[in-house]
Amino acid sequence: MSRIVIIVFLQLFAYQYITAQGIENLSFGSDDTFEIITWNIEQFPKNDEITVSYVIDIIEALDVDILAIQEVNDISIFNQMISELSSYDGYLESLWFGGLAYIYKTDSIQINSIYEIYTTSEFWNYFPRSPMIMDLNYMGERLIIINNHFKCCGDGMLNIPNDNDEETRRYFANNLLKEYVDTNFTNENVIILGDLNDNLLDDIQNNVFQMILDDSDNYLFTDYEIAAGNNSEWSFPSWPSQLDHILITNELFNEFQDIESDIQTIKIDEYLTGGWVEYDENISDHRPVALKLMIDDNLSVSDFDNIKPYFLNYPNPFSSKTTFSFKSTTELNKIVIFNLNGQKIITLNINERQSSISLNADEFTNGIYIAKLVSNNNIIATRKIVIMK
Repeated sequence: MSRIVIIVFLQLFAYQYITAQGIENLSFGSDDTFEIITWNIEQFPKNDEITVSYVIDIIEALDVDILAIQEVNDISIFNQMISELSSYDGYLESLWFGGLAYIYKTDSIQINSIYEIYTTSEFWNYFPRSPMIMDLNYMGERLIIINNHFKCCGDGMLNIPNDNDEETRRYFANNLLKEYVDTNFTNENVIILGDLNDNLLDDIQNNVFQMILDDSDNYLFTDYEIAAGNNSEWSFPSWPSQLDHILITNELFNEFQDIESDIQTIKIDEYLTGGWVEYDENISDHRPVALKLMIDDNLSVSDFDNIKPYFLNYPNPFSSKTTFSFKSTTELNKIVIFNLNGQKIITLNINERQSSISLNADEFTNGIYIAKLVSNNNIIATRKIVIMK
């Protein structure tokens, strides 16, 4: 057998192994974390009952707390699907084409209210689908979720004077959402997500998210690293681009930095025998993007230090410099920074009785890193740090 034949055989075997896993092998949710997914489900149901069957299996396998859905076309079939999901309920308010919806676990999510904003005609140009807010409680914590589907398309150039310019419409939609949150949800845990139909890494002059990116003390795109990374991880492979985003406010920064938290594109197509073709024909042209947060309602101010060592850094996210703070002790001796591949990037040695140390990240690339506080070769605390330049 020639070397080329062997290589081809091994590649086919590896592909068949991946696809043979099946949808039932998908996983993301856990009992200890809060999970939310944004998913443009493309003109649901794209292929009638076949789509419904697939989506039910996907939701049950992923086992997440909330799905924020875009592009529901058939309300009756959506409701039929919800009735077949044993652990979930659903909500669909908009009667417009391609409506927004929520699917949520009834045993973990307590709904306070669900409503739309920016519904009057003066905002229709910016919001073809009115943003849908879910006000909820999870483990005693209040969270505000805002589901969106912005105007698509455009030429990549922001033309502010032109109200019909697609980028201009998305630019003002972003700024109106930020204004709404800043005004109405000060000090609340807010997650803004959806098919926002634009790229996070556009240049400053044409970036529809620039006002939010500039306010890094208060807002963070959790999928920024995905957008800045390999296009194999992007949510919209057909372009390809990362168009589906999850934005959090600073009240959730610490939760996102927890080592148990995660953000990823769920590549369902890799669990189907027909791969992307099967997924695109029967389910959607967008992959879902999923956020996992470690939210603990059992910690009080008085007992926090007894459970987790004091280890913080500010600012976070940051562009070039951040300062770590920790409880001064003779035993602490270093902070070690790793990338997400587990490679050690730098070690910061701590002097005796030192309680803070700065990190200069000018040579670092954008992304998420892991900082480990080490004492006598034992890891006693871990933080995620986010670099955005």
